[in-house]
Amino acid sequence: MAPADSDLFDRLERFYDALPRPWTRTEEIGSLVLFIREGDGWPYYARPIVGSHTPSAADITAVRARQRELGLPESFEWVHETTPDLLAVARSAGLDVLLAPLLALDPAALVPDLPMRDAGVRWLDPAHPSFAADLLAARSVARLGFAAPAHQAPLEAVEKTLVIDGAGPHERDASEPLSAGAVEQARDMFDSGNYLTAVAESPVDGIVATATSQRVGDVAEIVGVATLPSARRRGYASQLTATLAGRLLADGVNLVFLSAGDDDVARLYTRVGFRRAGTACIGEPAAAGL
Repeated sequence: MAPADSDLFDRLERFYDALPRPWTRTEEIGSLVLFIREGDGWPYYARPIVGSHTPSAADITAVRARQRELGLPESFEWVHETTPDLLAVARSAGLDVLLAPLLALDPAALVPDLPMRDAGVRWLDPAHPSFAADLLAARSVARLGFAAPAHQAPLEAVEKTLVIDGAGPHERDASEPLSAGAVEQARDMFDSGNYLTAVAESPVDGIVATATSQRVGDVAEIVGVATLPSARRRGYASQLTATLAGRLLADGVNLVFLSAGDDDVARLYTRVGFRRAGTACIGEPAAAGL
């Protein structure tokens, strides 16, 4: 990992703080800010207030109580290099912490767009009549993909079982429809110009992979990169990531980053031009937590 870049981490702090604000209300509890989503959609996190001192265990306990009161997941996120002492504090307060490799794009190393096997790239369009159906399919692919991460099993086992047991188009299409509120909020987010979703679409199977970017100014994060389990090992996720990164650069973004689930996944991203820059911490209640 390269030496810590203070400007990089300052930019990331501003990004993480600014990203949820158009869609949430906030509550500051000690040295933490809790983002509370207004309306439907994926809930946000609590994180250190920009420029504050390290949150205490009491701050974390108070935020967790408030999250339970509001019916929100007890979720915390921060960058280790920015708030290094928080890791020990979070663990002492009953959180399990995922240490996720944080990678930034080296634009000079970005791989070019390449044809994908049996699929093409399409961008979700909030103005298109199919937007609600496309959004549901993309989110279902992500849900199924993250529920069955291929890297957790030996490659040989994955290759033998995915076609037989891996979730495919039938499972994707069996998902419950999104609420009208969720679709409208997603449409508003896409209309803002700060959110993009690229999908890999097969003429036979429909949407089989997805990747999304979320942007604040000249900084963007790529999230939700996933492939339908039955369509893995075809390079869809890697190519979607590269295609999305390339579009972001063309649109004026000069810092593109993402977080990987573990070192094995991180290595896949390094192949398309990303480089390890730090560690993203994601804290959730431990099994014996409060």
